Parts: sequence; C-alpha cells; structure tokens
Amino acid sequence: MIIVEEPMNITTATTAVATGPDITGRHGGAPSGPGPQSPMVEHAVRYTREQLWDVFPGAWLETAGGIPRCSCGAANCGAPGAHPMRPDWAAQATGGATAVRRMWADRPHASVLLPTGRAFDAIEVPETTGCLALARMERMGLASGPVTGTPDGRMLFFVLPGGAARLPDLVRGLGWSPSGVDMTARGDGDWVAAPPTRVGARGAVLWVRQPEDAGHRLPDIEEIVRPLAYACGRDAAAARAR
Repeated sequence: MIIVEEPMNITTATTAVATGPDITGRHGGAPSGPGPQSPMVEHAVRYTREQLWDVFPGAWLETAGGIPRCSCGAANCGAPGAHPMRPDWAAQATGGATAVRRMWADRPHASVLLPTGRAFDAIEVPETTGCLALARMERMGLASGPVTGTPDGRMLFFVLPGGAARLPDLVRGLGWSPSGVDMTARGDGDWVAAPPTRVGARGAVLWVRQPEDAGHRLPDIEEIVRPLAYACGRDAAAARAR
C-alpha cells in the first residue's frame, strides 16, 4: 500500500501544474519552435535535430463534405490522421533530416509519429491522473521529463528506454495490481503521436511539459512511477466509489 502525505483533488493538481500549458480545451495548439502553420516536416526535422529522436510519417486528415476523415479510408478509424500507414513503419523511422524531408515530400500533411523503445519509452495515463501526478512530482522536487497531452484525454510521460518493460513489477512493488491501475506502457515495437499531430476533429496532441523544460533529460521510470501509481490508484478508488 502506498502511504500518502495528504489527499489532493484534481483542482489542486491542475493549479499546481499551471506553469505548463492549460490542457483543458487547448488541444488546437502546437509546440514551441515551428509555428502552428508550419509544415509538418519542419516539426519532424526539429525532433531529429534537437531531441535526436527517430520519426516517421503516419496518416493524415482529408476533408470530405466539411468533415475531417483519415487518409486510410476506414470509416471507423480509431485514430483518424494519427497512426502508421505501413506495416513496416519501424524500418521506415529515421533520425536523418534529409531522409525525413524526402519522406514528407509526397505526403506533406502526414502526422509526425515517434517510435518508442529507442530513444525513450512512454507511460500513458488518464489526463486527470497525469495532472495529479505532475502536481505531486513538483511537490516532491521530481522532474517529470517530457509529457504530451492527447485530445482524447490522455497524458504520456516520456522515460528512459526499458521503462515500459519494468513498469508491471514496479507497480506490484508499490502494492498495486498492474491490471487495477490505468497505466499503459509503450516500449519496443510501439509508437506515439508527436505534437502538433491532429487526431480527427478532436484537436491536436500538445506538449504539457516540453523536452526543453527538463533540459532534454529523460527520467528513469523508478523516479516517477510512485506518483503515477498513486494518482492512478486514487482515480481507480474514486471510480469504484461512484
């Protein structure tokens, strides 16, 4: 069982992370650097040059009758405009700016996707959980590392590679069942959508914590798993009580 210092509600958590972007209703925004109207390739190149991350182009949005639809053509696409288009996407991912420009040349509106398990892993949690965890990390003096927010109400915390595989055992060690908390690990063989990729009509992925905010440093999973698990546990307990 995790011992906590005192309870905190999500209003307090959101206030405590006010130094970052207000994610509520703001998923039409874009990260610093290239402007929101900049070609997607400029964002992709920036990730390769400044973060040394591999990138690859994904699907994109096409408008039909005023309604944004995914370029994959699937009427029931679960992530319109924000998923891989090729089964060999992992082999396509590259960190070379020249190769990136070449790949986006014939698909300028393609989403910017990042493979996990290479330069970083990602831990995905609900948005309310992420806000609570960020506030707790700040109180504890912990650096969160880069964090993205998705327009469907999720947050992804970037950690050092290998963290995804270690997450279940670390959660168990804190007294929680991995199946009892809403934490999804993305590691080798997976991917995440990078800002400012748009997801259908919902809005854009954005940075809640920019890579620059942490000096481009990625935390080890052990540094942030406790506040994340605590926040997930609180959300799970609140859901059971309703």
